[in-house]
Amino acid sequence: MDFKHVPVLLKECIEGLNIKPYGIYVDGTLGGAGHSSYICRNLSEEGTLIGIDRDMDALAAAEERLDKYRCNKHFVHSNYSEIKSVLKGLGYEKVDGVLLDIGVSSFQLDNPNRGFSYMQDAPLDMRMDRGEGITAFQVVNTYSRKELQNIISKYGEERWASRIAEFIVNEREKKEISSTFELVDIIKKAIPAKARRSGPHPAKRTFQAIRIEVNDELIQLQRAINEYFDVLAAGGRFCVITFHSLEDRIVKDSFQKRANPCVCPPEFPVCVCGKTADIKKITRKPITAGEEELEKNPRSRSAKLRICEKI
Repeated sequence: MDFKHVPVLLKECIEGLNIKPYGIYVDGTLGGAGHSSYICRNLSEEGTLIGIDRDMDALAAAEERLDKYRCNKHFVHSNYSEIKSVLKGLGYEKVDGVLLDIGVSSFQLDNPNRGFSYMQDAPLDMRMDRGEGITAFQVVNTYSRKELQNIISKYGEERWASRIAEFIVNEREKKEISSTFELVDIIKKAIPAKARRSGPHPAKRTFQAIRIEVNDELIQLQRAINEYFDVLAAGGRFCVITFHSLEDRIVKDSFQKRANPCVCPPEFPVCVCGKTADIKKITRKPITAGEEELEKNPRSRSAKLRICEKI
């Protein structure tokens, strides 16, 4: 299938990056290059785009899509959190801007072979990089009931985590749970009928939780933010799009700590710790999609964009 990528908050991201024609910009979650195609439009022949993705299908599609643009381009198969080693390998030290679009791409959700979606029947996989790591099948069939309950509760913020974990363990004692629809049916049985009548799809939170566990997403995000702060040049912009509260909280707290690093007690009249800010927040509150974008792309509903600038 074609690798389609509908870029979320596109105009806001491009404006937020404040692109210099000769600058060096990193798209750490390249996907189908929806955002990067617009970054490249704003770069001259001397400008540079570094596109990183864990998904080889994404890299191949992005390279083809961006071939027509005149700027320098590098396509790197890696986790976006490995930015320092990526830059070292390419011979760069600092960059002028970074975009991270955290979450699953439209292609990954819509591709029935990847196992990300609860709307299509597929083998339980959910790996963004299919060449490494554990699969959703392994999580569902080998994690203890307590482990399943913990990740579904923590990463999915699911109130029925205990019952879902119990039902999964009971079902897998009869036979292995191998497909997304098998898992969806178990989740539906675990959640009381009354609770299923309102809110999102009953499997949404559990699938989110398992995906985060499989791809180690929150730990990678926390690590990545601090790494990107370090490689930004003075005046460089950092744009991060998140899709659920756990991600947004990490970004919000990380920005806050770097923008206000003082650890002196509130009652001290002046700062004596000596810690000074190395970024300033461009957005005090996250930017969200407007009505026009929501109508065209319903997946943008939960997107939040935060932007900061290196001092």
